[in-house]
Amino acid sequence: MNTSRRNTMLAIAGAMTAAIAGTAMTAAAQAADMEKCYGIALKGQNDCAAGEGTTCAGTSTIDYQGNSWKLVPKGTCVTTETPLGPGSLEPIKRPA
Repeated sequence: MNTSRRNTMLAIAGAMTAAIAGTAMTAAAQAADMEKCYGIALKGQNDCAAGEGTTCAGTSTIDYQGNSWKLVPKGTCVTTETPLGPGSLEPIKRPA
């Protein structure tokens, strides 16, 4: 491989690495501005790892399931109202 082509490929690889790192930093910054809010997700609209009886995103079986959560902007969870009460930063025991 000639030097010019090698340098071009190295430049492309460097640009791709920088883009991937920038995306990871953006995702981390966004995650830092979010919090898990339990008991506010509608059926099948929870985010990942919802709790017992669920495996991941979209697996909540009822609206406002107490052990399922959604990511919301930090500081808004406990003021989010549902027909069953406000959201919670911890899993909620709800009657079945």
